[in-house]
Amino acid sequence: MTRAEAAPAAPARAAKRRSGQWAAWAFLAPVVIYLIAFYAYPLYRNLDLSLRHYTVRSFVQGDAPFSGLDNYRTVVDNATFWPEFLHTVAFTGVSLVFQFSIGMALAVFFAQNFRLSATLRALFLVPWLLPLIVSASTWSWMLNSDSGVVNFALRSVGIDPVNWLTSPSWALTSVIIANVWIGIPFNLVVLYSGLQSIPSEIYEAAALDGANGWQRFWRVTFPLLRPVSAITLLLGLVYTLKVFDIIWIMTKGGPTDASTTFATWSYKLSFGTLVPQFGPGAAVGNLLIIMALIFGLLYIRMQRKQVS
Repeated sequence: MTRAEAAPAAPARAAKRRSGQWAAWAFLAPVVIYLIAFYAYPLYRNLDLSLRHYTVRSFVQGDAPFSGLDNYRTVVDNATFWPEFLHTVAFTGVSLVFQFSIGMALAVFFAQNFRLSATLRALFLVPWLLPLIVSASTWSWMLNSDSGVVNFALRSVGIDPVNWLTSPSWALTSVIIANVWIGIPFNLVVLYSGLQSIPSEIYEAAALDGANGWQRFWRVTFPLLRPVSAITLLLGLVYTLKVFDIIWIMTKGGPTDASTTFATWSYKLSFGTLVPQFGPGAAVGNLLIIMALIFGLLYIRMQRKQVS
């Protein structure tokens, strides 16, 4: 190629490169706009709410005075802070343990690929596919003290009925049961997918070495599922921390705040009082974000250690 022929080719390559860059930005723009509109701006707005003293008037007019960390001090000094914190920890921790354990057991069970396993696995997805308002309303009916099917079954076997939703001793347990039932299908699907990626030759080698079913699970299945288990638990943790609709529909955080978590407390502070407390409500919401962020960073650190 002569120098005269190469000269026009350089601008053409540059123009093609610029065209490719513009195409990349065009595909990226909707995602960036979506993230800014529905994630970045709400986070900024919530942070701004928590750092200012908002009233209904100033919320509309946007002239709330800056208050620094006063809203966070108000929340922490509140007499209900530690009870609601313990409720949040108990609700999240117990839900995760049972969701993951039952989901793992079902995943291992369905990995046997017996007849009708696909049909039964699809039926287990029903709680996950139903709208949360339907699931929560169903559990409210089932756990009703007078006409609920659970108390009817207890009476049938001679056990005294339980005030599931109206007793301070049982309200938190009731919403945990409902949340576990809703969360099991997610754990089942993710863990079952992880099991499918484990080569069958490993199990055959373990069986030849004399490992029984329980030993194969603890020495082969569980270690190889560790990365999948970690992301499953992390996603379950983030979801469970912010559960609001199930608790609100079933108990509204009662009775006497016995089933109130940070998510429902934030809503109550912001919209459930005669004088809305937008600042403290936003502060509680930000505490939830911080808790989820801490566990997310711990997960990233664990993943880096495993890679290294």
